[in-house]
Amino acid sequence: MEKFNMHAAPLRRATRLFLLGIALLLAACSSLQLAYNHGDTLLYWWLDGYVDLDSDQKPWVRQDIDDFFQWHRKTQLRDYAQVLQTARRQLQGSPTEADLLADYDDIRARTELMLLKALPQLAELARSLRPQQIEQMEKKFASNNDTFRHKNMKGDREHQLAFRYDKAMDQFELWFGNFSREQEAAIRQASDARPLNNALWLDERIRRQQAILALVRRVQRDKLGQDATMALIRSLIEENFARRGQSDRKDFFGEYDQGTAQLVLTVIQLATPAQKAHALKRMQGWIDDCNALAAQAH
Repeated sequence: MEKFNMHAAPLRRATRLFLLGIALLLAACSSLQLAYNHGDTLLYWWLDGYVDLDSDQKPWVRQDIDDFFQWHRKTQLRDYAQVLQTARRQLQGSPTEADLLADYDDIRARTELMLLKALPQLAELARSLRPQQIEQMEKKFASNNDTFRHKNMKGDREHQLAFRYDKAMDQFELWFGNFSREQEAAIRQASDARPLNNALWLDERIRRQQAILALVRRVQRDKLGQDATMALIRSLIEENFARRGQSDRKDFFGEYDQGTAQLVLTVIQLATPAQKAHALKRMQGWIDDCNALAAQAH
């Protein structure tokens, strides 16, 4: 029981940080309720892949994840429904680039707030990690980077542009259904107008990963206390969220965000009434799913 108490509290809170990955899985699924109801298993696999849970950890980690999903059902899903309602109203009108960029900033602010709220639990978790778990995390980062290179940096520039366009079209078709060849050509032009620098994105990934590894290793090496660990994590979170507007790469990030907003606007402007109806119906389905899932909380 003593061991359970030492680890369970930080992990229960820290699992909130993994919600973004689960949300991405849910957004790509045709049945949000089905995916969400299996989200606890997906989250457990995700966590185990990063830190290689041992036999003592697994039972209470599963319980913590279950507790997390109960919390999430009770406190977050109806808010998601409201966010989708706002997006639905925008689609029914004539959204601007400023609207889309504001939506993006809102999502980033929500994410940063969630991370900062979890500072005490993140610090406890960082202090409890064992050396072999940190090594497993490093290996997982390296594997993810290899996958990124294989998918995003394969071939010449034209091949990379085509791959990025195909990924975008997968999402647009999920929302709007099929597009005509003329629509696809216009969307491809808007997609290619965004700056392309996969080496920079990879370098940013590696920079963040190395910062995380350096932090947890310092915590272990220096046996840092709770307050000192929280201060380190806060600085890392704030630095990462500020980089887009303050680093030497802010011009690239700004151009990329504007290009992505223009891409989305292009799709909305090209969409036929039937395609918009398809998107509105899908949004309403997800709104209904969020509310139904929230009602199942106990």
